[in-house]
Amino acid sequence: MVESPLDVEAIEHADSYDGRYHVLGGVLSPLEGIDAEQLTLTELFDRIKREHVTELILGLNPTVEGEATARYIVQGLPDQAVVITRLGRGLPTGGDIEFADATTLAAAFSGRTNLLK
Repeated sequence: MVESPLDVEAIEHADSYDGRYHVLGGVLSPLEGIDAEQLTLTELFDRIKREHVTELILGLNPTVEGEATARYIVQGLPDQAVVITRLGRGLPTGGDIEFADATTLAAAFSGRTNLLK
């Protein structure tokens, strides 16, 4: 699930995902007057039930609005038999730790992976 058609294009260009997409058409943003009814959230919830989706990958930008939208989706699917995951976040490849902001470093630490799997 992504925010916009441009996100689909970027993911397709990376050639690392082979699945179906759902485009929300934006994110929740009360300051801009965008609420749940203006996005395709109802269609997403219906589609998850109808198509027996087993995993929902949240491909939202790591912004306050993206986080609020992710929380809304998680709360909207509490009793569903669907695994909800999100794309990894943190330090970009080729980035320098010394130039990373506190939020990026916090996300990098919380999303760390085990190298001895």
